[in-house]
Amino acid sequence: MKKFDNFVSHIDVLAKAKDEDLENEFIISGIIDKFSIQFELGWKVLKELLKYEGRSVANTGSPREILKASYAVYDFIEEDVWLSMLKSRNDLTHIYDGNAARQLVDKILDSYIPAFLKMKDGVLEYYQDVLDEI
Repeated sequence: MKKFDNFVSHIDVLAKAKDEDLENEFIISGIIDKFSIQFELGWKVLKELLKYEGRSVANTGSPREILKASYAVYDFIEEDVWLSMLKSRNDLTHIYDGNAARQLVDKILDSYIPAFLKMKDGVLEYYQDVLDEI
């Protein structure tokens, strides 16, 4: 699945964020931008997987509906973390100062990247034999 391949390549880059200079505003901005892309890829991969599983929510579901349905189906999705990601993604346009940006980066490093990695491992475990067919 092309979307999952993109998800994996992006998380491999985003996971390196902890090794960067987190005092640099440009780095902070880059991490936030990468997170936004990673989140979009993540929920869209989940949507494709739900469609593969025959779940009707995948046909018209919003990100929130897809995340809630994914939590009900997959043990590798933590609903509270993914809904927090959705809120963070939706609030990106309201981050005006460096302190708020740094707080978001802390969330990305501490909660969101581990959730993305857990999803990656879970998808590989559940679907490794059929990913190319989805």
